[in-house]
Amino acid sequence: MDNERVIHGRTITPAEIEAVKTLIREHPDWSRRRLSLEVCAAWGWRNAKGELRDMACRTVLLRLHRGGELELPAPRQGDTCNRRRPTGEVAHDSSPIRLPLHELAPLAVSIPPPRSADAAMFKFLLQRYHYLGLRHVPGENMAYLIRDAGGREVACLLFAAAAWKAVDRDRFIGWTAERRSANLSFVANNARFLIPPWVEVPHLASHVLGLIARRIRADWQTKYGHPVHALETFVDRSRFKGTCYRAANWRRLGETRGRTRNDRHTRIRTSVKDVYLYPLAANFREALCDDHS
Repeated sequence: MDNERVIHGRTITPAEIEAVKTLIREHPDWSRRRLSLEVCAAWGWRNAKGELRDMACRTVLLRLHRGGELELPAPRQGDTCNRRRPTGEVAHDSSPIRLPLHELAPLAVSIPPPRSADAAMFKFLLQRYHYLGLRHVPGENMAYLIRDAGGREVACLLFAAAAWKAVDRDRFIGWTAERRSANLSFVANNARFLIPPWVEVPHLASHVLGLIARRIRADWQTKYGHPVHALETFVDRSRFKGTCYRAANWRRLGETRGRTRNDRHTRIRTSVKDVYLYPLAANFREALCDDHS
C-alpha cells in the first residue's frame, strides 16, 4: 500500500501496517483480540473515557486482512468481530396494533443491556423484520427498544458511527476533510429504524424520533464520555419516502452518489439514498468544527 488510508475514522499509514505485521510475526500465539488490544495501546486509540477502542480496531484489522494487506492469526472462540450471529426465535406479541398514538402512551424507552432479554428481543426484531437485518456494529453505538403502555414492542432504533464521507452533509456542516476527520464521532448515524409490520399507528415513527432526539446526547455522554451534536440517516428512496424524518423536522440535505462506504475506486454501485440531518443543538456547526484536541 503506497498511501495512507482512512478506515473507521482513523488514518492508517503504511508504517503502522508494517508494525502490525511485525507484532503478528513476533507473537504467533496471540489471539486476534490480544493483537487488537496491543495495537490499540500502541496507537493510543482510546475513546473519550480512556478505554481502548478494541472492537473498532478489530474491524480495521479485519478489513486489512480481507484486503490482503496483512494476515491475521486464525480466529478462535470469542473472536467474533463482524460475524453475523444467528438469533433464535424470541417470543413476541405480533397481534395487530391499530390505535391512535395517544392510546399507546406513555411510551417506554429502554437501552438494552448486553446479553439481556431486551438485547435478545432487539436483535431478533431487527434480524427478522428489518429488510437489512442486523450485523455486528463496531465502534460507538446506541440501541433503543420502544414499548407502549401495555409493554408491547412498537419500535427499534440503532445509532452507530456516522458515514465517513457524505458530500451534501459535509458541505452543510462546513467541514473540511481535516475537521471531518477530527469531529466525525460527534455525529451519530440512525443505521436502523424499525416499526414492526403489525404496528399501524399514525405519527408513531416521527413521535419516536422526537423522543430519542431529546435524550440521545445525554445517553451518548453517559456511555462514551462525549455528546453527539447531530444525527444523520440515509433513506433508500427506492423503498421509502422519508416522511417520518421530515415530520420530525430532520433536514433533507441532498442525495448520495450511489456508492458504498467501502468503494475506494468508484466501482461499487448501490441505490441512491436521500441524506437527512437533525441538529441537536443551536450551535451544532460550531461544535462540529471546533478543535477538540
